[in-house]
Amino acid sequence: MVHEIYDTMLVISSREFRQNQKKYFDKVDQGEQVIVQRGKDKSYVLSPVSENDLYFNAEMIERLKQSVLEVNKGETKKMTTPKEINDLLGL
Repeated sequence: MVHEIYDTMLVISSREFRQNQKKYFDKVDQGEQVIVQRGKDKSYVLSPVSENDLYFNAEMIERLKQSVLEVNKGETKKMTTPKEINDLLGL
């Protein structure tokens, strides 16, 4: 995961965002972080999406197909604890 560093951070209401969407999209394009607050306990970060961010690109679809084939062949391993998952991931 890549974390981007922003020079400024703007926190705005969802109403402000709706009224001035272009302005805030332009700010994100210029490298500013924009957080939209919705109600008391919900917030959303605006960020541009690149081709690398798209989950269902050709590479991911191929990986999903391979995974389905492995499951159909019985080539799976059951993990029941967080430690088993961490060990598999090398964490």
